[in-house]
Amino acid sequence: MRKKHLKQGLVVLAAAAFGFLVAKGVEATESRYRVFEMRTYVANEGKFEAMHARFRNHTLKLFEKHGIQNVGYWVPQEAPASQNTMIYIVAHKSREAAKVSWNNFRNDPEWRKVQQASEADGRLVARIEAVYLDPTDYSPMK
Repeated sequence: MRKKHLKQGLVVLAAAAFGFLVAKGVEATESRYRVFEMRTYVANEGKFEAMHARFRNHTLKLFEKHGIQNVGYWVPQEAPASQNTMIYIVAHKSREAAKVSWNNFRNDPEWRKVQQASEADGRLVARIEAVYLDPTDYSPMK
């Protein structure tokens, strides 16, 4: 009889925990760790500094506003990539959270205004590549 009550109690506890997670917007399929996203931007000819200025002055703040955590930004050391390529990593709570954050960012009126103003003389970015990454169990950064 005691085992039956314990089992019922565990089922109720699991259901309550699941309900709490759903109420908080946590997907059952989420990773235990953050999801990282590595993005590579290749600037159009003559637009590299303008691209940096847009990130420096606007984009990083807007990312944070929409739940996209800035991890780091890099430029390759070797030419020709050093003259037109930026690689950065951001983190998200989950892949689904990333989707929501990117959608909210793209639709933010402030972003649209910044993008339009910075591209008055032509698009800054020629190509974007994005790769989602999960940390290994031994990774110091999760």
